[in-house]
Amino acid sequence: MAARSAPSCHLRLEWVYGYRGHQCRNNLYYTAAKEIVYFVAGVGVVYSPREHRQKFYRGHSDDIISLALHPERVLVATGQVGKEPYICIWDSYTVQTISVLKDVHTHGIACLAFDLDGQRLVSVGLDSKNAVCVWDWKRGKMLSMAPGHTDRIFDISWDLYQPNKLVSCGVKHIKFWSLCGNALTPKRGVFGKTGDLQTILCLACARDELTYSGALNGDIYVWKGINLIRTIQGAHAAGIFSMNACEEGFATGGRDGCIRLWDLTFKPITVIDLRETDQGYKGLSVRSVCWRGDHILVGTQDSEIFEIVVQERNKPFLIMQGHCEGELWALAVHPTKPLAVTGSDDRSVRIWSLVDHALIARCNMEEPIRCAAVNADGIHLALGMKDGSFTVLRVRDMTEVVHIKDRKEAIHELKYSPDGTYLAVGCNDSSVDIYGVAQRYKKVGECLGSLSFITHLDWSSDSRYLQTNDGNGKRLFYRMPGGKEVTSTEEIKGVHWASWTCVSGLEVNGIWPKYSDINDINSVDGNYIGQVLVTADDYGIIKLFRYPCLRKGAKFRKYIGHSAHVTNVRWSHDYQWVISIGGADHSVFQWKFIPERKLKDALHIAPQESLADSHSDESDSDLSDVPELDSEIEQETQLTYRRQVYKEDLPQLKEQCKEKQKSATSKRRERAPGNSIRLHFVHGYRGYDCRSNLFYTQIGEIVYHVAAVGVIYNRQQNTQRFYLGHDDDILCLTIHPLKDYVATGQVGRDPSIHIWDTQTIKPLSILKGHHQCGISAVDFSADGKRLASVGIDDSHTIVLWDWKKGEKLSIARGSKDKIFVVKMNPYVPDKLITAGIKHMKFWRKAGGGLIGRKGYIGTLGKNDTMMCAVYGWTEEMAFSGTSTGDVCIWRDIFLVKTVKAHDGPVFSMHALEKGFVTGGKDGIIALWDDSFERCLKTYAIKRAALAPGSKGLLLEDNPSIRAISLGHGHILVGTKNGEILEVDKSGPITLLVQGHMEGEVWGLATHPYLPICATVSDDKTLRIWDLSPSHCMLAVRKLKKGGRCCCFSPDGKALAVGLNDGSFLMANADTLEDLVSFHHRKDMISDIRFSPGKLLQVNTGAKEQLFFEAPRGKKQTIPSVEVEKIAWASWTSVLGLCCEGIWPVIGEVTDVTASCLTSDKMVLATGDDLGFVKLFRYPTKGKFGKFKRYVAHSTHVTNVRWTYDDSMLVTLGGTDMSLMVWTNEMEGYREKRPCDSEESDIDSEEDGGYDSDVTRENEISYTIRALSTNIRPMFGIKPHLQQKEPSTDERQGVVRGSRPPVSRAPPQPEKLQTNNVGKKKRPIEDLVLELVFGYRGRDCRNNVHYLNDGDDIIYHTASIGILHNVATGSQSFYQEHNDDILCLTVNQHPKFINIVATGQVGDSADMSAAAPSIHIWDAMNKQTLSILRCYHSKGVCSVSFSATGKLLLSVGLDPEHTITIWRWQEGAKIASRAGHNQRIFVAEFRPDSDTQFVSVGVKHVKFWTLAGRALLSKKGLLSTLEDARMQTMLAIAFGANNLTFTGTISGDVCVWKDHILCRIVARAHNGPVFAMYTTLRDGLIVTGGKERPSKEGGAVKLWDQELRRCRAFRLETGQATDCVRSVCRGKGKILVGTRNAEIIEVGEKNAACNILVNGHVDGPIWGLATHPSRDFFLSAAEDGTVRLWDIADKKMLNKVNLGHAARTVCYSPEGDMVAIGMKNGEFIILLVSSLKIWGKKRDRRCAIHDIRFSPDSRYLAVGSSENSVDFYDLTLGPTLNRISYCKDIPSFVIQMDFSADSRYLQVSSGCYKRHVYEVPSGKHLMDHAAIDRITWATWTSILGDEVLGIWSRHAEKADVNCACVSHSGISLVTGDDFGMVKLFDFPCPEKFAKHKRFLGHSPHVTNIRFTSGDRHVVSAGGDDCSLLVWKCVHTPH
Repeated sequence: MAARSAPSCHLRLEWVYGYRGHQCRNNLYYTAAKEIVYFVAGVGVVYSPREHRQKFYRGHSDDIISLALHPERVLVATGQVGKEPYICIWDSYTVQTISVLKDVHTHGIACLAFDLDGQRLVSVGLDSKNAVCVWDWKRGKMLSMAPGHTDRIFDISWDLYQPNKLVSCGVKHIKFWSLCGNALTPKRGVFGKTGDLQTILCLACARDELTYSGALNGDIYVWKGINLIRTIQGAHAAGIFSMNACEEGFATGGRDGCIRLWDLTFKPITVIDLRETDQGYKGLSVRSVCWRGDHILVGTQDSEIFEIVVQERNKPFLIMQGHCEGELWALAVHPTKPLAVTGSDDRSVRIWSLVDHALIARCNMEEPIRCAAVNADGIHLALGMKDGSFTVLRVRDMTEVVHIKDRKEAIHELKYSPDGTYLAVGCNDSSVDIYGVAQRYKKVGECLGSLSFITHLDWSSDSRYLQTNDGNGKRLFYRMPGGKEVTSTEEIKGVHWASWTCVSGLEVNGIWPKYSDINDINSVDGNYIGQVLVTADDYGIIKLFRYPCLRKGAKFRKYIGHSAHVTNVRWSHDYQWVISIGGADHSVFQWKFIPERKLKDALHIAPQESLADSHSDESDSDLSDVPELDSEIEQETQLTYRRQVYKEDLPQLKEQCKEKQKSATSKRRERAPGNSIRLHFVHGYRGYDCRSNLFYTQIGEIVYHVAAVGVIYNRQQNTQRFYLGHDDDILCLTIHPLKDYVATGQVGRDPSIHIWDTQTIKPLSILKGHHQCGISAVDFSADGKRLASVGIDDSHTIVLWDWKKGEKLSIARGSKDKIFVVKMNPYVPDKLITAGIKHMKFWRKAGGGLIGRKGYIGTLGKNDTMMCAVYGWTEEMAFSGTSTGDVCIWRDIFLVKTVKAHDGPVFSMHALEKGFVTGGKDGIIALWDDSFERCLKTYAIKRAALAPGSKGLLLEDNPSIRAISLGHGHILVGTKNGEILEVDKSGPITLLVQGHMEGEVWGLATHPYLPICATVSDDKTLRIWDLSPSHCMLAVRKLKKGGRCCCFSPDGKALAVGLNDGSFLMANADTLEDLVSFHHRKDMISDIRFSPGKLLQVNTGAKEQLFFEAPRGKKQTIPSVEVEKIAWASWTSVLGLCCEGIWPVIGEVTDVTASCLTSDKMVLATGDDLGFVKLFRYPTKGKFGKFKRYVAHSTHVTNVRWTYDDSMLVTLGGTDMSLMVWTNEMEGYREKRPCDSEESDIDSEEDGGYDSDVTRENEISYTIRALSTNIRPMFGIKPHLQQKEPSTDERQGVVRGSRPPVSRAPPQPEKLQTNNVGKKKRPIEDLVLELVFGYRGRDCRNNVHYLNDGDDIIYHTASIGILHNVATGSQSFYQEHNDDILCLTVNQHPKFINIVATGQVGDSADMSAAAPSIHIWDAMNKQTLSILRCYHSKGVCSVSFSATGKLLLSVGLDPEHTITIWRWQEGAKIASRAGHNQRIFVAEFRPDSDTQFVSVGVKHVKFWTLAGRALLSKKGLLSTLEDARMQTMLAIAFGANNLTFTGTISGDVCVWKDHILCRIVARAHNGPVFAMYTTLRDGLIVTGGKERPSKEGGAVKLWDQELRRCRAFRLETGQATDCVRSVCRGKGKILVGTRNAEIIEVGEKNAACNILVNGHVDGPIWGLATHPSRDFFLSAAEDGTVRLWDIADKKMLNKVNLGHAARTVCYSPEGDMVAIGMKNGEFIILLVSSLKIWGKKRDRRCAIHDIRFSPDSRYLAVGSSENSVDFYDLTLGPTLNRISYCKDIPSFVIQMDFSADSRYLQVSSGCYKRHVYEVPSGKHLMDHAAIDRITWATWTSILGDEVLGIWSRHAEKADVNCACVSHSGISLVTGDDFGMVKLFDFPCPEKFAKHKRFLGHSPHVTNIRFTSGDRHVVSAGGDDCSLLVWKCVHTPH
């Protein structure tokens, strides 16, 4: 029996030998107290060299692999490995946890670093992406995360001289990070030519953006910014593992065993070679170095720690040693002295002094050592080797006695006999050999009984027997010394064993868990004197058991510290210590044994504080399994709250079923009924499985819960109000200290906690995301700011919340058994207690985690189940009520005493100012004094004490009390039977509310002419309820069996009841006495019915239909034909044609459980298994009828009935045992109140309307730049992959560079004619964006705004935010986005003036740089204030600031169209939720709110509320207006008094009050209303739509505040239809952005229009030409226009509409003519002066790709996609007859260039080939030498050897599209499919030439040109229809 409880002695970790030097670095530091901190295995060690003392931090559950020291040098952060690794921040002085950071990394935490002031911590994971994560560690909150690198990261550091900058390094990379908002953005270090690209192992940051890093080859690389500027070669001979910066400079340590010290500028000071010192050895490798003043700490690969004093650097002091890498298996203790011997695979044997904590001898052997033993006299030491040999040494001087090799496999165990004469050697080949010690170890016997390797041996005390264990778990016995196996059990019985180290055998059965057959216990050692047994296992756990322990599954105490396998464990010779050794962590742990008698003094060593998980719960249960649980508690623990279908899953289920319905919905579906119902009263209280869930509010109302309803009951008026925010059973409730707010927790897959106001019944915050299954307990802190909650998942997770913000502060696993209560300490908000089954724990918050300590019971009590707990009058005191009726009194974590309080469990307890009140199963309420010394008064709940005003009857005396609360001079009591009572202090008891007891309730009947109803339940009662205002139970009667159905007779006198055993009875309806009873059936009767005359119809579970005559009960048989003709008095069937529409989309027949028709046969009410009550029109023919739906019941609604006059509907909940009364509100009777949710399972089929612009916006798919592909259909091999043809020189056999410098040959001609540039050629070194012509209006909206009182406007195109000055037209740009901007908004709050937010396209949501992001920036100085990387995959399509300007709302393009709210300044995501299954176009905050916003989209308008971290939404309700239908909504505006206006696709504007449609402004525009703007200062509203201009109408209208009157403005653009995409209103001006890329300012007074910005409407813009002498340029695009732009005046001068898409455009050399090539094959020549057509021609059917005048103006060359170039002679006049053409071009023409003398033309074609033709003959020129000598007039070709370097490595899918060489002939710009403009030197024949890149365009730059004089570069965009003008910056002379 002894094994039923854990031993009462204890182990305390005293010393750890070792240091983790392998696979770790930078893990050894001095603390502020001059102690040394490092780690080994799973323990953090703080070593004091002065006192030679160690302290241990044991909060980790697995190997620690990284460590960082806080800048103040007291706090330490350590990171561990594991599946769910965490980081602990702990105090090196007290070794207590300060904070725990978890739930982010996987695999392990590789590096850690604190920032300069120690507020933030960065960590790097070991996962595949090597995630980098920044924490606010005090709050335990992650600030930012990003993928680190594809390969391992070795070191990371904050830049201590620049805020928000970090550097990381690792395999072949170094990265420089900047942190902004929640975005970590890396830049890779550029190695360039200065050094080789290689692995960087460590780094340190210095001033002036300098970073020093140690490389794998022993060099030090010095970085400035992101560039490598110099290297210090050969700083070390091999890899530099560690670098440490201090005030004096830097210390580095390397694999070569050297330490080098450097000054602050990295000049060498000194070098210390540890290999050359006394303690040194070959192969010493430094892993960690720390320099502090004149001391240097060094940690080595082989687990040593050296301390070097700088003055005596050649005498390092060895302060710690351990075994090196390799498994550690051998352990032996000296028989007479406090010594331990260990031997390892590192081939060393070491002897440790347990008193001095030091290594006293070591000796290296030839082979890895696997086991060790010391002879009884302590002279010989035997070592068993891995190769099958064993060696015997003398202990004193480690000299060899003998070396014997008889076996081939490893020796795993050897032991000397107690008399010292024999040595038994156990081998892995299953044999044990016996050697005689005196005969110089001659073999004297062998034991061969085993079939598997030998694991353990023990000798008998008389040395005559040996017992062995083997790998099969067999235990065998042998007679010694011969080795004969003993099989008789009798012979063995009397043997006394000298030692016990075997893992199998009767005496140690208890070390194995009850039902396991595993062999993971590696070692055991018995202590006969102390009667304890110590074991070591594969999980790193040391356990103490009682010895002997005979029964499996014995209780134990357990100790952690080792990380993985503990390979061996032994008692020291005098049983003072336990020594354990770790296999993989090769460390030696020394534990002090504290026997029972000493424990009392040792109480100050409270149970080791550790993270909850480390004491897994099977352990430390000091006591045997708890006494039998009380029946009620037993019942409760077996309840499961899991659901087959959670309500959260309904939307997905509906989606899956949509396909099924497509066929069914073709029939016209029934509309929803006009009537609606409202919850009026609920009979019931949830007491059967919940406790302490009943409270008084501030104003004396009573708040409690039943089913899914929070109820506020007013006892004066006997009325109830309801909180209906939950959608499933509420399980717990607590009240705020101020008694005005309530928190309730519910069941659910991701269950939520709602905090709501009892006066307004509005939710203030909703918390979810960290529990599963449900919430079992909640509690507010004393200041009301925090909330603690406990889940009912398997580990009963505990979460601490800041509920107003909705943030999780801390989380921990609670216990594996159910937790009933959580209570927060009223004095210290960081502390709390939890109590439950066999569980009392005291917690404190540590950062993101909670640290729990078990209550320490000692000898006072037994570990009982706690049912309730409260804190007392000081922070130390706590009281808990147990399941046996005791009250336990705790101080700190110790049990002080117990007091008997009740018979049976104490279920509820409440603390008063001067005492306590308790309630128990015995039905007694007891009042106590403040120390539980005396019971002051008791109240028994009895029928006799009921006061006359009670609303009902007590079912039984002394019901079990589940909740107590005091206030207003009364005691409020809730019972298990579902009653709520109020006890007056003087004794009388009033019953307020009651419901059925536990058991399902099915039977329900309403009286034929009175407002009463009857119910019958499985709780064996029949009850009658009054439905009139008195709301009480009139009568109750106990039945012998539970019942399932009941019915009143038509005259109301009799009541029929069907029981579960198949009998039924008739009772008198007034007195409930029996009239008559019958028993015909075995099955339970499920329905019972009277016909209006004398017939009664009954359905049983056997699907029979029976008829009886009433009231005598004679059985009748009626043919089924007649049945249909009978007019039944009521209809409650759920089957039949009349009601097929009630079956939902997801439904088999069991779903709808009940139905009832009103007596006017108009409305059918149904109840279903999901707890919904629904109203349908009757008859509901056709499938899936529309309905109104109400939530209040939690699971099954078992029955529904209308009262006799249809004024009320009564519904019954099956498992929630509640009876709910609803009032019926007829059509037309509508007060303004929150309306019922009206929905049908399928969205309306009517489409939302159609408009081409809307459809295009909805269907557009945004690609990110990195994934863009060719815009031209190219084929063939890319130029940089083609084989090069030899050059002329090489063909002539001239070696490069061997030509004489002065050659007689004529000089090589220039490649390019250099005209109109001054003498000196100056290369261009940079391009600066100067002008942008373009605005993204085609698919974005609300993206033009005024700033600075209308002086400036802000808008965007491509990836550029543009600030445009209205007066001057000058522009400035925000260019930090790396991809297209899709939305823009301006912060309206005066505190955040000129703050802009822009959202961009992105790829997946992996938080890398390609993820979609939102930038918040200052429009004036273009500073980025915050970057929010978001989880909206694809992109961000709408952003909006809140009223205070602090919150930002964003909407994604992901499939769920997620809506997210951010606190943008911190980069913190507050809340996020799926918005809608179709596209959301806009979401905007109400201008006066930080919590209310509206979203609109495809057939969608939703009204949202932010409650804490939760987003609640209501769909817009249309049904209030006849014929209103849900259309696609496009825009939003707001009015006072919660009015919202939404613009629709049809041109109407809907006006909403709250979320109900109250009117429609019909045809506000003739086409879709795309834009609306609310002016904050006067409330006027501007709308913009798509309209044809007419006299009265206009595309822009200005309305009054209520959208009743308006004034229209016409935009004088000359377009056939105006389509407005954005509106904004300033002072007297309206700013309009159109679909045609114009931005127009309209004056309100005079309606004058001023076009500010022009752009092409549709792209790509293929054609681009610059004027030969002036700063003009032409562009030609798909939109059929050619436009002339003036760079100096920053505006469009002219545009020509061609009627067809234009593809190319060109100036003549004099600039007097323009040639335009079209997509349809036609080309036109215009005269510039008059814009008249000079000539036109169409000789081709396909697009013209390039058109060129020859330099002498004589020829025109026209290249087309028909693989041809046509020549025309312009001197022949405007007839334009073709004179010749170029033949055999292999593919379509891309670009053409004339030679300077007009005799040649070069053509680049679509197969990456360049050809040269003669002009005008069109003959193909093949001679390379001739081609090399041509001087070209222009160069726009992307092909040719001269430009080979422009092709990048990453051009698999994307191409270079265009190029242009400067007029000076020495610079070249290109544009490519990634949207980049690049600047090269010309010519660039080397592959992958160096260049500068410029971002701005969206994917595809289609054309690019230099303007005259190389002053500007103009680039044309494909996707973005924009023209960018860049200013050229020339290098100075």
